[in-house]
Amino acid sequence: SFGAIMDSLFILNSFGEVLFEKHYRGLLNRTPVDLFWDHVQKESGGASEVRPVISVAKYNLVHIQVSKLFFLAVTQHDTNALLVIEFLMRLEEIFKFYFVQQQANGGGRESGVSEAVLKENFMAVYQLLDEVNDGGIPFTVEPNILRELIAPPSLMTMLQNTVMGPGQNVAAILPSGSLTNVYWRRANARYTTNEIYFDLVETVHCVVDRNGMMAQSEVHGEAQVNCHLTGMPDLLLKFTNTTPLDDVSLHPCVRISRWEQDRVISFIPPDGEFTLMTYRVVGNIQLPLYVKPSILYSDVGAKVYVQCGTKINSTDKPVEDVVITIPFSKSTATATLSTNYGAVTFDDQTKVATWVVGRLKGSSVPTLEGTTSLQPGAPKPESNPTLLVDFKVTMWAASGIKVDSLTLTNEKYNPYKGVRTITRGAGHVQIRS
Repeated sequence: SFGAIMDSLFILNSFGEVLFEKHYRGLLNRTPVDLFWDHVQKESGGASEVRPVISVAKYNLVHIQVSKLFFLAVTQHDTNALLVIEFLMRLEEIFKFYFVQQQANGGGRESGVSEAVLKENFMAVYQLLDEVNDGGIPFTVEPNILRELIAPPSLMTMLQNTVMGPGQNVAAILPSGSLTNVYWRRANARYTTNEIYFDLVETVHCVVDRNGMMAQSEVHGEAQVNCHLTGMPDLLLKFTNTTPLDDVSLHPCVRISRWEQDRVISFIPPDGEFTLMTYRVVGNIQLPLYVKPSILYSDVGAKVYVQCGTKINSTDKPVEDVVITIPFSKSTATATLSTNYGAVTFDDQTKVATWVVGRLKGSSVPTLEGTTSLQPGAPKPESNPTLLVDFKVTMWAASGIKVDSLTLTNEKYNPYKGVRTITRGAGHVQIRS
């Protein structure tokens, strides 16, 4: 057991204005907010450089940055800062589940958690802040259980709140199963078709030097699950090789003792979508594509020549959504670039060239070439730009992790099981030129 981890919670916009505030242990004035914003304004590197934990006066300030918002927790006593950060990150996931994913599934346009999204769902935000924390202690933070307590925003709930008054989307009774030791799963779940889908989503973080050798590499992965199973299924997930897995973080539904002893994941899944685990794999990472840049500077500008291509058999594992970004020096005046594959643009303000390659085909070798010119009197840049690469490959894992088997006990039916692997670059692949 543990005590209260926070006294109050504030959500600020990019100008330091308080959008939402919730006090869990007595009313607290906004002095901590002013102290926190003083630190933000003093930071020369921008808001992203502000330390996540700040002790000032009699307050401990813990925050995370979500897009252009700040989730700020305030406590006046010693607490576990990592637990507070975990709670704030879980709150961000809950907001995404309610206001981003649900509306996107309903046909809306999906975007991140933003000031406009939270203001649009003002009442639901405060209802959620009431449920996720009780007296400064994290309480109900499982999205699937919260959905039983507070209905996600929809046209129907908006009409009910308008006609019958606010609060019509809040359940009058606790969800079934919330007071059991399997609090994350609703009781009596029933489906005509029993199915469960696993997505192993991996993001490659690496640096490739000028000689094409891997200087640093690691993969950040997560197992995303969409579960529609009847009753109380007990699942056992096995991987072909768990040795490379590092920094593994497991959902509360996983029996940690089985993982530590046998390196298998034994769990009773929540109903619906959830993240089963996150992990990291360091070293021995193979990229599905290659990028060979040649950027040669002279006193007046640079000659640019970039090639890329696939390393895997493109007939069954194509490399898609390839985008190569080249951030040129701020002293660059103009750029004249052309390509035989895809499209290239150059932003005169940011001095960034974006080459949208798209899908790589087996034998083709996409090439970008051209020249840039420096501003009059500007010195030659001290270093060449570092290219950033984004891509997507389905049914291929950069870490080599594969699902071996998934077995179900405690129920008599045989569910449909789907497993998919997605590997992305997401702009974290750096190619030095």
